[in-house]
Amino acid sequence: MTERVVLAYSGGLDTSVAIGWIAEETGAEVIAVAVDVGQGGEDLDVIRKRALACGAVEAEVADAKDEFADEYCLPAVKANALYMDRYPLVSALSRPVIVKHLVAAARKHGATTVAHGCTGKGNDQVRFEAGIVALAPDLKCIAPVRDYAMTRDKAIAFCEAKRLPIATTKKSPYSIDQNVFGRAVETGFLEDIWNAPIEDIYDYTADPAIPREPDEVIITFEEGAPVAIDGEPVTVLRAIQQLNERAGAQGIGRIDMVEDRLVGIKSREVYEAPGAIALITAHQELENVTVERELARYKRQVEQRWGELVYDGQWFSPLKRALDGFIDEAGRHVTGDIRMTLHGGRAVVTGRRSASSLYDFDLATYDTGDTFDQSAAKGFIDIYSLSSKIAARRDLQA
Repeated sequence: MTERVVLAYSGGLDTSVAIGWIAEETGAEVIAVAVDVGQGGEDLDVIRKRALACGAVEAEVADAKDEFADEYCLPAVKANALYMDRYPLVSALSRPVIVKHLVAAARKHGATTVAHGCTGKGNDQVRFEAGIVALAPDLKCIAPVRDYAMTRDKAIAFCEAKRLPIATTKKSPYSIDQNVFGRAVETGFLEDIWNAPIEDIYDYTADPAIPREPDEVIITFEEGAPVAIDGEPVTVLRAIQQLNERAGAQGIGRIDMVEDRLVGIKSREVYEAPGAIALITAHQELENVTVERELARYKRQVEQRWGELVYDGQWFSPLKRALDGFIDEAGRHVTGDIRMTLHGGRAVVTGRRSASSLYDFDLATYDTGDTFDQSAAKGFIDIYSLSSKIAARRDLQA
């Protein structure tokens, strides 16, 4: 029986060439799988037909936009996930949903191997392969660009020799990955970290320096999930899409950073994530109103670890699953409304309200009617600082 390989297929040059390349190198039949996570571009049916024309024996396409939003982006919002305190895990979040569909296709078609188009230098090779073995330890993984030195020049030559139905001449100077949660741009002149980004690299966001009228938005959450915008019910996907449009129009969500890759190198990345940044900003503020102090303090530690795990390709790991349970429990009361002004590249919170609020006006006010018992403060401070006081006496005598 002929071996079968499931290939993560994008419709571009590298993965189109990989179909025939894998067949020649391994003698296996190739099943192409394309997953729509809101990256835009060509119609899925066009991509499917191209895969077949390039030699795939089967081609599957999956509209996973809602799945991606509900099961991957939403947990990231609940976790306030910002890798290195800045990056909302745009690419890292999309890999496990693609992995899930690749493994399902491998089971369906009796494949023994899964292939992807990653290089040996980036994070995505780890995310794909660590995810695949976590779901299906018996499956093998190959990466033609990495394992068979399939350079772009070789890919173009192969494409032209086989007369594959894909353009080989147009090449962006950048490497771009995008989905509904955001957009990542790297390589080209950006590899010199002294070079400032130019306006041409941006697509999801308008120039924040251009004067425009502010946009006020109210986001409603239930247990940490966005359920309405300006009073109109929305799905998670629609919330992200609407805020991509509105926050993006105000230049919100641009990130230029040097980040620590899992493989040990530092990499300069430019991101656009207007909807993600607006949602996380609003969610963080609603947590400030509704989550008890000690729980909130500990959750911030969990958020950092959660983001590192996802960035490092450990979406399906036991620790990540356990942290998910903690985050869901911590968010039980994160219900209410956040009002924000979107303007000048910033999402600024201007109002909060929640039936689950822990903010007590009568305790917080400095006006008449204050119910806080200030007479209790002196004794509290005496007890609170007692251990430091005793240690100070010892140290001063030394």
